[in-house]
Amino acid sequence: MAALLFLPLVSSAQCAMCRAVIESGQDASLAEGINNGIVYLMAIPYILIGVLFYFIFRKPRQG
Repeated sequence: MAALLFLPLVSSAQCAMCRAVIESGQDASLAEGINNGIVYLMAIPYILIGVLFYFIFRKPRQG
Protein backbone atom coordinates (compact mmCIF):
# COMPACT_ATOMS: atom_id res chain seq x y z
CA MET A 1 0.00 0.00 0.00
CA ALA A 2 2.87 2.40 0.64
CA ALA A 3 3.78 2.20 -3.05
CA LEU A 4 0.52 4.00 -3.90
CA LEU A 5 1.80 7.11 -2.15
CA PHE A 6 4.65 7.26 -4.65
CA LEU A 7 2.44 6.75 -7.71
CA PRO A 8 0.24 9.87 -7.88
CA LEU A 9 -1.57 8.81 -11.05
CA VAL A 10 -2.69 5.56 -9.45
CA SER A 11 -3.53 7.02 -6.06
CA SER A 12 -5.63 9.98 -7.22
CA ALA A 13 -9.00 8.22 -7.36
CA GLN A 14 -12.33 10.02 -7.16
CA CYS A 15 -15.75 9.13 -5.82
CA ALA A 16 -18.72 9.39 -8.19
CA MET A 17 -20.19 12.57 -6.66
CA CYS A 18 -16.85 14.40 -6.54
CA ARG A 19 -16.16 13.42 -10.11
CA ALA A 20 -19.54 14.73 -11.31
CA VAL A 21 -18.99 18.09 -9.60
CA ILE A 22 -15.47 18.43 -10.97
CA GLU A 23 -16.39 17.49 -14.52
CA SER A 24 -19.12 20.14 -14.59
CA GLY A 25 -16.65 22.96 -13.85
CA GLN A 26 -13.65 24.47 -15.58
CA ASP A 27 -11.45 25.00 -12.52
CA ALA A 28 -8.47 22.62 -12.67
CA SER A 29 -7.11 23.77 -9.29
CA LEU A 30 -10.37 22.67 -7.64
CA ALA A 31 -10.01 19.20 -9.16
CA GLU A 32 -6.40 18.96 -8.01
CA GLY A 33 -7.36 20.08 -4.50
CA ILE A 34 -10.10 17.49 -4.22
CA ASN A 35 -7.76 14.75 -5.48
CA ASN A 36 -5.14 15.73 -2.90
CA GLY A 37 -7.77 15.73 -0.16
CA ILE A 38 -8.86 12.23 -1.09
CA VAL A 39 -5.26 11.00 -1.01
CA TYR A 40 -4.68 12.58 2.42
CA LEU A 41 -7.88 11.09 3.80
CA MET A 42 -6.81 7.69 2.50
CA ALA A 43 -3.24 7.92 3.83
CA ILE A 44 -3.86 9.12 7.40
CA PRO A 45 -5.50 5.90 8.74
CA TYR A 46 -2.68 3.78 7.28
CA ILE A 47 -0.07 6.00 8.89
CA LEU A 48 -1.84 5.83 12.26
CA ILE A 49 -2.15 2.05 12.09
CA GLY A 50 1.52 1.77 11.10
CA VAL A 51 2.59 3.87 14.10
CA LEU A 52 0.38 1.78 16.39
CA PHE A 53 1.92 -1.48 15.14
CA TYR A 54 5.38 0.01 15.48
CA PHE A 55 4.82 0.71 19.18
CA ILE A 56 3.10 -2.63 19.78
CA PHE A 57 5.91 -4.71 18.25
CA ARG A 58 8.70 -2.53 19.60
CA LYS A 59 7.55 -2.80 23.22
CA PRO A 60 8.25 -6.54 23.86
CA ARG A 61 11.85 -6.25 22.60
CA GLN A 62 12.71 -3.61 25.21
CA GLY A 63 11.56 -5.66 28.20
